[in-house]
Amino acid sequence: MKIPHTLSGFTQTYYYKTELIELCRQYKLPTSGTKAELNSYITKYLKGIPSSQIKTIRNNRKRHSLQYSEINLDTKLINSGFCFNNAARQWFADYFGVKKFSFSKKMAIIKRKAEAEHDEKATVGDLIRQMQNWDQNKTASSAEENTYQWNNFVRAFFSDPTTQQYNQQLKVVSLLWKKYGCLRIIKFIVMIC
Repeated sequence: MKIPHTLSGFTQTYYYKTELIELCRQYKLPTSGTKAELNSYITKYLKGIPSSQIKTIRNNRKRHSLQYSEINLDTKLINSGFCFNNAARQWFADYFGVKKFSFSKKMAIIKRKAEAEHDEKATVGDLIRQMQNWDQNKTASSAEENTYQWNNFVRAFFSDPTTQQYNQQLKVVSLLWKKYGCLRIIKFIVMIC
């Protein structure tokens, strides 16, 4: 893997999460977090911030995980032991009156945002409200959401048989992304599918 030494060199290349972790190790940066968080660490470093001053965005202190009986609408999302485990899955299933409940990407983004902002007031009730009002919520346009859109676009591009004609598919996909932007490309993909 080529190690970028400039911010422009870094932003012009697509990196998988494992590669971002390796870059963070080489630059002596935090290695835990989402792709968006890892990208932010590297970006700060390449902008001249010393690695010793770049700290993890979210505090991942391990606490005991809350049990079903300890979860309610007032349960704090951070620093309480709340996590997306089987106890929480059963609690949400009972709350929504469904037999089976699956955690969503939206829920993870909302919880990670509370962690990144050290929002100790955010509760399970807030999580449910934000999740239900997702379309009106600015959280949906986060850096993490852009990473998901990019990943989905790359996956769709590579799986389309007509794109096999390109020798450097990743370069083509990144040029399209850069020139037309994610929303226009996604609308185009929806139109042709």
